[in-house]
Parts: sequence; C-alpha cells; structure tokens
Amino acid sequence: MRKQWVAGMALAVGVSGWTNLADAGLFSATRPVIAILGADLYVGAAEGHLSGSGTLAIHSQLDPGITCVGAFTSTALLGGAGQLRCNDGDSATFHFQRLSIFSGQGTGSYSGSPMSFTYGLTAAESEPYLKLPRGKSLRRNGEELHLIGP
Repeated sequence: MRKQWVAGMALAVGVSGWTNLADAGLFSATRPVIAILGADLYVGAAEGHLSGSGTLAIHSQLDPGITCVGAFTSTALLGGAGQLRCNDGDSATFHFQRLSIFSGQGTGSYSGSPMSFTYGLTAAESEPYLKLPRGKSLRRNGEELHLIGP
C-alpha cells in the first residue's frame, strides 16, 4: 500500500511539474494573425500555450501606431474566445474555431463593427474566412500585407 501511495504522489508531482512548464511557455506556439477590424487590416501574432490559454498582439497596417493586445482561452472541442484592447480606446470580443492544431479562424465585434480573423494561415488561405470590405482584396507587397481596392 505504501508503494502505491509513493507512486501516486510521484505521479502527481510529475504532472504538476509538466503543467507548470506548459504554463511557463515552454510548450507554446506562435502563429501569424491576419484580422479585419471594422474596415481596417491588422496583422500580428498569437501565442498559444499547451494549457489552452494565449495572448495576441496586432497592429493596424493603415496606421501602425494603433496596436491591440489581448488574451484568449481555448479547447480542441469547443474552440476559443477572447478579448482585445487597443491603444486608441477601441476594444473587441471574439470567438474562434481551430482548423488544425496550429491554425484557425474567428469572428467578433470590434467597438460595434464586425471583426474577422485567421491565425496560422497565409493571406491566400485566409481570404475565404475574412470579411473584407466591399471591393477590397488582400495583396502582399514584399513582406507586408495590404488591403487593396477602392
């Protein structure tokens, strides 16, 4: 009986150690984010952790001085949800679904306007999931992505 108790305690300590490592970011992945907030294109990155939590940071392509940061939680079955706060006073709430372990798409509300986004996808892969303003399309100019059109 004592051996079983010692083995159980060792397992519990080992599992809690792995959880702490995962929460510390050792088991995390960073993926690019492409987002349409209102009528503006935002780009940046999201970092997801094994625990299901994560953070994201994006900026406006039109005005790179406008930045937004936020946090999210997710599960493989239910997808995820989160919030963003921008340095211009705007904010967003969103939800998303995974397309793979490292990619997904979502929608939300950005200060009363629609929001759509992808993570872990190229611009071409993202277009079907993004609600682009009427008549606009995504185009890459070297390393930068732009919203082009009337």
